Amino acid sequence: MAAETRVFLEVRRRLQSALLIVGEPSRGSMSVDVSVMPTLLRVENPAGCVEIQLPAEMRLVPSSCGGLCHVAGDGLHLRLRAHTESQVSPKLISMFNQSSKAQECCTFYCQSCGEVIIRDRKLLRVLPLPGENWGALVEEWCCHLDPFANKPLHPLENDCFIGDSFFLVNLRSDLKQEPKANTKVICKRCKVMLGETMSSETTKFYMTEIIIQASDRSFPFIPRSQFVQSVTAQCLVELSSTRSTFRFTIQGQDGKVYILLWLLNSDSLVIESLRSSECIRKFPLLEDTLKVDSSSALNAVKVLYQPCIKSRNEKLVSSWESDLSVHSLTLPSATCLELLLILSRSNAALPLSLRQMNSFQVAFLKM
Repeated sequence: MAAETRVFLEVRRRLQSALLIVGEPSRGSMSVDVSVMPTLLRVENPAGCVEIQLPAEMRLVPSSCGGLCHVAGDGLHLRLRAHTESQVSPKLISMFNQSSKAQECCTFYCQSCGEVIIRDRKLLRVLPLPGENWGALVEEWCCHLDPFANKPLHPLENDCFIGDSFFLVNLRSDLKQEPKANTKVICKRCKVMLGETMSSETTKFYMTEIIIQASDRSFPFIPRSQFVQSVTAQCLVELSSTRSTFRFTIQGQDGKVYILLWLLNSDSLVIESLRSSECIRKFPLLEDTLKVDSSSALNAVKVLYQPCIKSRNEKLVSSWESDLSVHSLTLPSATCLELLLILSRSNAALPLSLRQMNSFQVAFLKM
């Protein structure tokens, strides 16, 4: 059996820099030859080689190689400059786009099984909801009595309101019986929790559970783990951009905090090759079931996280909950556990030296 050599490459778009880690062979001490070319990385040992073809938008600068060192348990670390096309943006899993979706007939699907939840709903208004504390700021806006007091924002039949991690829609015309407030909305086919009723007319659907697609298109199959991490990553990036918020508590619909998340950066491209006895071009990091195309790296956000299940990190949770700069994201409890598993698997796939930072665990979420 050939020795296994691990190659890990993280490129930062904004910094135009790259970190290359070449792992030690899994069996014995063997010489390793590392070749760095603008569009190709090759790692060879007597048992075989690992070859990585870089995506078209990325170029390494071989002459900038520096900081070569050996880290016990990891292997060789090398830093160098990298050029990336800043105009090339990550291809995101489609969430709700206000301009393109308004006026269209849309169908709401359960993401887990494809069951139709709302069929052929024409949305005339797709509007973002104000921040969660908007009501407390009204006094600063008005010189008279609060005109919005006790007037929650409820969508009409052809409306869809977008929150931080959820959609609000009016389901009254789709149901035979008037729904009760504060009850769970469960998929009839797979029994997954999709959201909850806010009133007799308004229903909240969580973004991690629903796919909204133009009615003339078929249901897109997306692996569950890929969908959850992409939607979560996009929510983090959006909130960090619009509200300058970088720390988040991930809590279930029951109010229990499951994860503390700290967004480090959103401009990483990650390539990893785990093993091969011959030249390969596969990058399994962050992916479970889909084979990643060798023509593109994985666009990802880098986060620090702390699990909070089974009463872990109670003092830290209390401190973050009382901090006004920390934003709370609410998801179904089962999805919080799914996200924690995704983070844990990402962390375990990293080189040992990259797994911890300031007592937090490090992970990547694919965009």
